[in-house]
Order: sequence, then C-alpha cells, then structure tokens
Amino acid sequence: MARRYDPDRRQRIIDAAIAVVGERGIAGLSHRAVAAAAEVPLGSTTYHFATLDDLLVAALRQANGECLADFARWVDGLDPAVPLADQVAELVGQTLAGDRSRVELEYELYLAALRREAVRPIAEECLNEMVRLLGRRIGDEQTARAVVAFIDGLLLQHLLTGRPFESAGVRAGLAGVLG
Repeated sequence: MARRYDPDRRQRIIDAAIAVVGERGIAGLSHRAVAAAAEVPLGSTTYHFATLDDLLVAALRQANGECLADFARWVDGLDPAVPLADQVAELVGQTLAGDRSRVELEYELYLAALRREAVRPIAEECLNEMVRLLGRRIGDEQTARAVVAFIDGLLLQHLLTGRPFESAGVRAGLAGVLG
C-alpha cells in the first residue's frame, strides 16, 4: 500500500496538541489524545514528535508566535503622547475582554516551562522578545522588563481570581512601578 502524501500532517498535529491542552490542560496531553484530535495514526505523532516535550515545544512556539505578533502590533501603536500606564491598562483590559480560552491556553503552555526543562528556553525566548520589542520602543530595557512582568502578573492574577478588571487600579499600580 502506498503512503499517502500529507504535507500538513505535522501542523495538524501541533494544532491538535494546542486544542488538547486547551480542553484538558497539560495533564491531558498524550500522543494518543493528539493523534485522535488530529485524526492521524498514533505513529504519526511519535514520528513527528518523539516526546511530549517535543510536542509542547512546537505548541508553545506556535502560541508564542501569535502572542508576539499581537504584542508587536500593540508596541507599534504606542503613542508617546499618552502615558505608558494608560496604554498598558488598555492592553490588559482588551486582553481580558477578548478570548479568555486563548489567554488561558497561552499561560498553560507558558507555565509548563516550570516543570519541563525542554520548554523553558521557549518561554524565555518569548519574554525576551517582548522586552526587546517594548524596550526598543520606549528606550529603556529595564523599564520594558518591569512592564512585561507587570502585564504577566496582572493577566495571571485576573485569570486565577476572576476579579473584575479595574483600569484605574492598573494605571495607578504601573505608574507606581514606573516612578
């Protein structure tokens, strides 16, 4: 029997891994679950991704790419005439008002790096790129790193607590951090 040419199979597997993590969390990720979601033979997942860490790395790279594209658009749109704290508050508010499942998925993948050494450099690359993008725009890498950490912390706290978003509190808090 001839092998079926399927050039999109690897991408479908990555997309399926992201869907599985979105539905079941990292604990629900397995080659078998991904194969079923991608509608491919189990051997295809292990052929393209020998370990679950390999699959997580690919999934996180894809999620980071989307996140970084959004962040780069936000950075490009920063208005020097508007206080950075106001613009960060708007970003956090828009992110929380958007697709919550996407933000939860991004953090699920991102936080997998705490326990999975192979994933850690991918998460670090994303953070460093966010700092680089923002630092280039505002002219100060240390401030950029503080702002990125502030954004991460706010988003994670709101996802965990479900507290209502208060733009004024974010502005005041970031203004305090920025001095």
